Amino acid sequence: MLFNALAIAAIYLATGARAVGRAIVTNQCDEPIYLWSVGGSVSKQYTIVKDTSYSEVFHVDAASGGISLKITSIESGLFKPNVTQINFAYSLDSKQVWYDMSSVFGDGFAGRTIKIAPTDSSCESITWGAGKQPAGSQVKTCQAETDLELSFCTGHCLPSWYPCGNNAPGDSRVCCTHCIGSHHCVAAP
Repeated sequence: MLFNALAIAAIYLATGARAVGRAIVTNQCDEPIYLWSVGGSVSKQYTIVKDTSYSEVFHVDAASGGISLKITSIESGLFKPNVTQINFAYSLDSKQVWYDMSSVFGDGFAGRTIKIAPTDSSCESITWGAGKQPAGSQVKTCQAETDLELSFCTGHCLPSWYPCGNNAPGDSRVCCTHCIGSHHCVAAP
């Protein structure tokens, strides 16, 4: 499979195009999130603090073919029982990248806006406005040279049940939907 990845890269380099895009995970939330890149093996844990990102070049895994970036809100959460995971999965072929997002073990990211946005505006985004997986398939496809950025708390929106309004003087960030009595930010129902 390493040969396949090298062959794909050689095809793009020979045509003068950028070889392949990147999967990017950006955290705009106040708390850190934790990420593992999983294919035929599991990477080390990456901690993504507020206003930082993790990225990797799209690649083909020799054992599994595709890659899943598994994200939790709890340190070492991938190895703890019943911890919610967001899975940002991609699979690369010679001309395109297939991508999707899913949730495992509940809605631990509820109240946080989560969005995959391609750099190629002709490709489809995936948006979870309330941090919950909608019904139906989320699988999309785009050109292999595009970047795909998964953002948490997009636009620095406060997660639900965070202090806002009168309880957060000096914090001008907009709540996910609204404040209850100017006290706590509430996610969409």
